[in-house]
Amino acid sequence: MAELHRRLGVLGLARTEGRPDLYDDQTVALVEAFQRSRGVPLTGVVDGLTATRLAEAQWRLGERLLYLARPHQRGDDVAALQVALAQLGFNPGRIDGIFGPLAHEALSEFQRNCGLEPTGVLTLATYRELVRLRSPGPARSLVTEAWTRAGFDIPHQVSVLVCGVGPLAEALADSWSGTTGVHTRLGVLAEAAAEVANDLDVALVLSIVPSPEVLGVRLHYWAGSTSHSRPGETVASSLASALSTIDGGPRVEVTGRTLPILAGTRMTTLHVEHGALDAGIVHLVVTALRTATTHLFHSESA
Repeated sequence: MAELHRRLGVLGLARTEGRPDLYDDQTVALVEAFQRSRGVPLTGVVDGLTATRLAEAQWRLGERLLYLARPHQRGDDVAALQVALAQLGFNPGRIDGIFGPLAHEALSEFQRNCGLEPTGVLTLATYRELVRLRSPGPARSLVTEAWTRAGFDIPHQVSVLVCGVGPLAEALADSWSGTTGVHTRLGVLAEAAAEVANDLDVALVLSIVPSPEVLGVRLHYWAGSTSHSRPGETVASSLASALSTIDGGPRVEVTGRTLPILAGTRMTTLHVEHGALDAGIVHLVVTALRTATTHLFHSESA
């Protein structure tokens, strides 16, 4: 318990009173504050996902060697590296705190431009060059955001993975049955779905699960502490707008999260949680989902 409070304190979430060896109401409030800052569900409990995010938050850039490994290294130091590279014009992909192939390539290109051996490993010499070249003034814009605004991240062809369980997932899969470029994996959830999506290299993932705790529909897109998925936000917002026009339709919430399915996929992913929906509403939600996805893709004339 003391270690939990120590870790929270390092992140600026220190106790103001009470015993650090107790999990009391103040601890719950601090854990919820951390969960809110990291885009994980607000439970006040240090569950598996929260513990993982706490472990990732302990790292600072320059404190360890960073390199492409299996499984990929994760942490705030990786996110800081991605931001630094993106500010200098090297595209590490999504700022997600995961050291993947794109981060490796961007770091190698940075080293090449600095006259260093392009190993893709954050050595002390590479770290010093990053510190030397980073501007002390106002934060520079990220090349990753410019890339998205320019439309380079928008796929030209529809390629979708529909996964999950429940009547909504089944209805959506049936509506797309036989459609070229659409893959369905009913019964596949969370990180398993991320692995399937990455192997298929689709442009969009729709992950759908029923939840008795949800009143209506919750739409989650990927959002980290330093950046978020603009295409994911676009799809979620478009779907929320469509659902809000349905007479007697479900209540809709849109949130950015760092859930495993969202963090683990390389492509745009929308994770949908829903409560009880009658057949008529399911049909309308399926129609709205299919319409919303078209906002991700260029028209044929574009």
